Formats: sequence, C-alpha cells, structure tokens
Amino acid sequence: MAATGNGRADAPVDRWERLEQALELVPLEHQKAALGDAGRGRGSFALLDQRDLAEETAGDHGPDEPPLALDPNGAVDDHIERVGGAALLDQDLARPRVDLASERGDGLKAALIEVGEEWDGTQQVDLLAHVVREHSVRPAYTGGEPQAPEDRMLDRPAQLPYDRPSDPAKRHSAALTDGADRAPARAMLKAIGFTDEDLAKPIVGVATAWIETMPCNFNQRRLADFVKVGIRAAGGTPMEFNTIAVSDGVSMGTEGMKASLVSREVVADSIELVARGHLFDGIVCLVGCDKGIPGAAMALARLDIPGLALYNGTIYPGVYKGKREATIVTVFEAVGAYRAGKMSLEELYEIENVACPGPGACGGQYTANTMSTALEFMGISPGGLNAIPAEDPDKDEAARRSGEIVMDLVRRDVRPSAIVTRDSLENAIASVAATGGSTNAVLHLLAIAHEFGIELSIDDFGAIADRTPIVADMVPGGRFTAADIYEAGGIGLVARELLKKDLIHGDAATVDGRTLAEVANAAVETPGQQVVVSIEKPLKPVGGLTILRGSLAPDGCVAKLAGHERRQHRGPARVFDSEAACFEAVRAQAIKPGDVVVIRYEGPVGGPGMQEMLSVTAALVGEGLGEQVALITDGRFSGGTHGLMIGHVAPEAALGGPIGLIEEGDEIVIDVDRKALDLEVPDEELDRRRARWNPPAQRYPGGVMAKYSALVSSASLGAVTTGSRMNAAIARG
Repeated sequence: MAATGNGRADAPVDRWERLEQALELVPLEHQKAALGDAGRGRGSFALLDQRDLAEETAGDHGPDEPPLALDPNGAVDDHIERVGGAALLDQDLARPRVDLASERGDGLKAALIEVGEEWDGTQQVDLLAHVVREHSVRPAYTGGEPQAPEDRMLDRPAQLPYDRPSDPAKRHSAALTDGADRAPARAMLKAIGFTDEDLAKPIVGVATAWIETMPCNFNQRRLADFVKVGIRAAGGTPMEFNTIAVSDGVSMGTEGMKASLVSREVVADSIELVARGHLFDGIVCLVGCDKGIPGAAMALARLDIPGLALYNGTIYPGVYKGKREATIVTVFEAVGAYRAGKMSLEELYEIENVACPGPGACGGQYTANTMSTALEFMGISPGGLNAIPAEDPDKDEAARRSGEIVMDLVRRDVRPSAIVTRDSLENAIASVAATGGSTNAVLHLLAIAHEFGIELSIDDFGAIADRTPIVADMVPGGRFTAADIYEAGGIGLVARELLKKDLIHGDAATVDGRTLAEVANAAVETPGQQVVVSIEKPLKPVGGLTILRGSLAPDGCVAKLAGHERRQHRGPARVFDSEAACFEAVRAQAIKPGDVVVIRYEGPVGGPGMQEMLSVTAALVGEGLGEQVALITDGRFSGGTHGLMIGHVAPEAALGGPIGLIEEGDEIVIDVDRKALDLEVPDEELDRRRARWNPPAQRYPGGVMAKYSALVSSASLGAVTTGSRMNAAIARG
C-alpha cells in the first residue's frame, strides 16, 4: 500500500485485508454504570467507521503494542480514546475508501459490533478492512519547480458504469448519475468516496438539524449513521445533509425568540432545496426541536418523494428532591418563584443543574412531543418509533429501521401524498386534543395541510377537540412526561382508546405499511401504568384546546384548556406592546389577581415571528397568579404553558386587528362555553380608536425577518410564507 516517490499509488487496490490485530472494545470507568442502565445505555450496537482506525501519524505497528481502546458510547460521536496504534496507517487513509465489516465480510459500510447492556469486560472483535485505492497519494511540496504528476492507467471494470441500465427506483437520481454525460457529476461524488456501485443505487437524503445550541437535536448525527446503515442494507445510497434549528427554550424571553417560527420556514425551504438540487429518490428527516418537526413535514409535502420523519426523541426528566419529574418548564417557573421571594437562589441553581440531564427535546407534552405524537398519528412517522426517548438503547435501532422503511417506500413509490390525507390530519388533531398537547399544533398542522393542498380550517380543531376527551395525563396539564408514556406502552395506547369510540380513522395508512389501527392494536401496555386512562373514564370529557371567536378575535384564536378548570373570566385589560415590556411588569409584581394581560404586536407580521410567551406565563405561575389571571396575545404560547391562556388572536395588531385597539382598563370577557372572546367597548368608541390608529414601523428593515414579515400569512391560516401574500407578490411581478 505504500506510495512511490513520484506520488502514484503502486497499483489500483480493491481487496479485503484482515487487520493485523484484533480491535479491543474496552468500557471506560465512567461508562460502566451507563452501560448497565437500560434508561441511559448506548444500546445493543456500537457503530465504528474508518475514523475509528485512523492513526495520528504514520508508522508500523510493533507486535507488543496494545490494541485500540474505544469508548463504545463515543465511537459514533468521534470522542474516541486512543491507546496504541491501529492496523491501518495514515497513508492508507489519505484518499482511499476504507470500509469495515465483520468476520463474515458482509460488505456493510460500517461494522456493527454487538455490546450487551450488562457488558463490563472487553470484547475481541476481528475485523476485515475493505481497501479501495484508485487515487494518487502526492508528497508534500518541498520547493523548486512543481512537477506534473505522471499519467496513470487504472484497471477498468469489466463493464463501464455508463452502459448499466438505470435502477427503476432511481426515478429522480438517474438524471444526476446515469450515462456518460453525467461523468462530471460522478467525478465530484467519487472525490468524497462514492463508488460506481453506490451511484447505481437509489439516492436517499438524510436530513439532520444537529447543532450545539440545544440538547433537542444533539443525538441526530449519531442517529443519522444508523439511518444510513439501514438504507445501505436495504439497497440504497444515503447522502447526509443538514438544516438549521433555533431553540425556543434557550432563546425564550429574548429577541432571539422571534427567530423560532421563522426557522420553520427555513427548515422547510432548505430541505426542499437540497432534495430538489440533488434529485433524491427518497428522504429521511431527523427532527427534534419544535419547528424542525413541522418544517420537515412541510418539505415532505412540497417534494412528494418517498420519505418519512423520525423524531430523535424526548429528553429524560430530571430528578429533583428525589422525584423524576423536572423539565425545562420547572426552571422557568422556578425563576418566577424566586422573583416572588418563594425560592432561594441556591434552590433555583439546583433546579437549573438537574432539569435537563441529557440529549433530547423538552420532556413534557410540549410542542416537540405534541408534534412527534401528531406525526405518528398522521402516519408520516413509523408507528412507535418517535416516542422512544433520545437516550433509550432502542433509539439507534429505530433509526436503522427507518432507513429500511424509506427504501421500501422508494421501491414501491409510496409518496407522502398517499399517506397524509384529510383523515390522517384529523387523526393528528385528535392526538393533540387527547394528550392535552400544545396549542402550537394548530399553527403547524394548518401549515402542513396547506403544503399538502388539503383544506383544513382553525374551526376544525375546535370541532375535533370538543368531541375528543383527554386520556393521557401528561405535563404540563397533568402529571407525567413523554418518557413516562413511552414506558407505559407508548402513544399507541392513546390511539387504542380513541378507536374504542371511533374518534380516529383506524384505516389511515402509515409509512411503515400498517394502518393506525394496527399500530394501536400492537401496543403493549405496561401493567399498572397510570399515564393513559380508559376512555370510559377520561381525565376530561373534551380535549385540551378550543377555538374562540368574537369582537376581539373575528378570525379566531386558540385557548388552552388543559391544566386548569376555568371556562369564564372577566377582567380589566393590562396592555403591553411587547413580551419584554410585559415580563418587566410581571417581575415588578405589577399584575394583580383578576387582570387580563394583553401582549400585542407579537404576531407573525408584527413580531415578526410570533414569539412564545413562556417567560411571562411561567413567571405568573411562579408568583402564584396562574389561576387568577388570563393572558391574551396575537403571539404564541409555549407548549409548556398552562392556565387560561389565549393565543394566535387574529387579525393581529400589526394588521389592524381589534387587539391593537385595546386600551388600559378595558373590560375583556372570555367565555369558553360560548366560544367567545369579546372586548366590551362600544362600537362607536372602537371606530374612533381605529381612525387614530397607525400601523407600527417595521422592527426589522431588512434581512430574513423583514422578508418573513412581508410574506407570512395570518396565524389563523398557519402563518405560512407560501400563501396569499406570496401569491399577491408574484402577481405584482
């Protein structure tokens, strides 16, 4: 394998070689407990690739050198403990293709090395290395006149790839890779390791939103490796790419929160662009933080190529004072308690340190877990796989299985438009209502329906929620986290209960080939679980949200009903033109029992970006006012919010909606039973105020925020940027 002095490889190489010494997997001291903990273990496989065998410097191996020691948790994440050398030298890894496989030589792109959960010894694993070298290895330039490399002739395959018939499943990528005219594209792809065999197979995109700004998506790079193993095993060629994410939990209460909803559109746009630009035959979208989930579903709708979304999983709850129930909302509410003098700084700091124990999206039935549930009920995620927590050992296998599933969809040409229908969207809405889920689901499911071209209105949510009881006792309105419902038997238990009363369409298809009814019937209930109750004895007779209209919200708004019992409230308006101004008033304890807090100019256009109000609502709860005040906004509420909170008021203030006409002390009436939100001000007075009203100046003069503000639709239509305002702009030319 040595390179000659002129920089050429001695000869093309394509062979399997046994590594000179076995690879020894050694659990490090700090990992022994984790490997034995089913709740936090690495799982049944450690994934190795050629980087795990790379030498820092070239050199031969002595017979007495110790084997390579790898942390099986870190192998995928490149946090590798190296001891001694490995059998491959760095010049062997300079520009070849190196695959690993087991003793069987089964040709996997990466070796799967079994590691038992109770494993605490070492495991000797014989590996074979498949080395393919067709590139010259050029020496470093040392001065003088550069010399042109000598021409080299490589052995040709028996049949040139240009003559090979296209795989019928390469419905799109054949135009990118097949035939002599595509030699330039093939050359580019071979530069990063793809072979003729790879390019002859269907190409499947693997989208991730891995980012170091949050725990929500932090395991996606690892899961992507397992998705790719599944795709390759099923006869496809995966190509991984990334999109963006903005953390609601991290940015909450700052100007950065305005970027959150905007990111949904960027996620959808970027996935669509990459898939269109590279002519993928299929796609798997790994999703985690709130806006990435609907963003990916919107992209799947636009592309309509075989694909699915896999949720990377919920975070485990933190343990505080001996109870495993702390979430990020616990921290927000602790801030309010501290400000009210009900908690010490030391207690706040302790909660901060335990609430988020590892990777995964926020742990209650907040927006991420609500949308994860909705996507399973919608059928665009494989049944039972989304609910597996991020650090559960089975999540890696779920990712691998998703890679296999997408290849089945590609072969059969089963597209998202065949899965997502009016019935499946109604199933998704029912799942939100039955679990007391986030009101943000209204916004996101409207947007997904819009992209699929399926008629769905804000009033449909009210009608479905009114007939759907709450059967899952989940945070924030209940007692249990998303990890708890998985351990109880999964969200299939919820579907099972709803099927008993024909509240969902059991014959709706899912991407894994089963109907929703089959997914529900396959659920295995954990004996004695208390998370999901019988529909004959529901937690509440109606769902966790409803739609209100009235003089204050002619185009509708969303009220959250989970987590409180109030259905009427009347009180004086406390008016704030931004979330920040309201939070300062809450910190100053200027909000009193009975008040109706109004936060406006935070809608899709006015914000822009419709930021969430968790800092305010959590602070009110922390101060003990959660059951004594109401809050109304043209912005949004976090999925972690509980109490009488009304969001998505439309039309929004920035577009001249009545919420922009409220003055301090005006009487506001909320009546859930009448489905009404009214401002008790005479019409003549409102007309005078309207005549004096002027739209506020744009908060952002340019950039992505201004572009979003110019295109985004009303919240009552899903706050999409591909709606009527975009069409009007196109019509204007």
